[in-house]
Amino acid sequence: MVPHIRRRAALSLLGLGLSANRIRGANEIPERLEEWLSADRATRKKAVALCLERIRRMDSSIHAWVQVRPQRQMAEGRLSGIPVGVKDIIETRNLVTEYGSPIYKGRKGSIDAAIVQRLQGLGAIVLGKTQAAAFAYRTPAPTRNPRNLEHTPGGSSSGSAAAVAAGMAPIAIGTQTRGSVLRPASFCGVTGFKPSYGLLPMEGVLPLAKSLDTLGFFTHTPVGMLMLWEALGQSTGRSEEIVFGAVELLPDIEAPMANAFRENIALLRKRGLSIEPAPLKPMLDKLVEEVVVVESYEGARVHKERFEKYGDRLLDIAELVRAGRKVSDQRYQEALTFISQSKEQIAERYRATPVILSPAATGPAPKGLATTGDSRMNAPWTALGTPAISIPMPVGNGLPLGIQLTAAHGQDARVLQSAVRIAQFFSA
Repeated sequence: MVPHIRRRAALSLLGLGLSANRIRGANEIPERLEEWLSADRATRKKAVALCLERIRRMDSSIHAWVQVRPQRQMAEGRLSGIPVGVKDIIETRNLVTEYGSPIYKGRKGSIDAAIVQRLQGLGAIVLGKTQAAAFAYRTPAPTRNPRNLEHTPGGSSSGSAAAVAAGMAPIAIGTQTRGSVLRPASFCGVTGFKPSYGLLPMEGVLPLAKSLDTLGFFTHTPVGMLMLWEALGQSTGRSEEIVFGAVELLPDIEAPMANAFRENIALLRKRGLSIEPAPLKPMLDKLVEEVVVVESYEGARVHKERFEKYGDRLLDIAELVRAGRKVSDQRYQEALTFISQSKEQIAERYRATPVILSPAATGPAPKGLATTGDSRMNAPWTALGTPAISIPMPVGNGLPLGIQLTAAHGQDARVLQSAVRIAQFFSA
């Protein structure tokens, strides 16, 4: 976590009734994942207790959790004794999985999703379930942004982002169909990573649009995310000297994000990164439209029986089903064709600039909880299936803002290594 983010976190904790001495004491215990991984078993145990204490003191204000009920450790491994928050649309045995909807209040999972099993196999402890927008769509969760409680944390992985930002867990699992990992990471000032489409197993995860749905993770820093990726048995590659691309800013990017993005691109160039323009605006604009078509068409079919049973009680999902029913098979196929053609186009772009930089959201977290924000900066990359990561930019005293890095499908290690390198440049 860069220093300005840590200061804001401290102020937020003070506002929730924790003393400065308490904060300084907490820093002696692991908070970032990289600190957990270097700690011994006894220290990890103390740190779990601190996480639970933070939840007890803070969550009545933040509302990051649906249920906190630490599960027993299932195995020994790289993540032994490290707590993980799990998004409420992901199945967990003997814990609630309510899909973020009061319709399913009290529903318990009968299985552990494949990703939960994988983390448990590495020794991780499932700490509990984090709040999600209903059915991972638009209806907001009650979660507030730990950086400023008057603002949204983003969605749909609202609780997972907030839990990590507040120091309640060093790892949390999210999902993304448009921007549900990257945008909350930007709003909450943490690292959010969406791996390449299809790389991680989706068994046991409630679908929304199967052509787009992707698992993701939250950690404090890109270093922690890289180490998590390694723990999961994935290649982490090596640091490279590459040429970066920077997208053109869209007209509806808010001034704080536009200014921060330009200033930090200039900073990175000054500190030695080679960054060229990446003229992709027409394709990205069109992809935003086509993602809506695919999500509506597929979501209507995923939720068809649920809509027939519950109707308007599904709120925004009811509207999704109605809209999706109006999408013809031909229009759906046209959207898929454009996405496929765009994948060929972006592959060519990545040959020239192997990592592309863009804002991770249209601006800072909106005030209030009526919306979880605009996903247009993330949706194209979800459609393209590329790995993408959001990391905090230096922004002074303002609300957090993230810079988004993407690379070609399968180049997850490259995007992670580049994120680590850029974070080092920011903090130099």
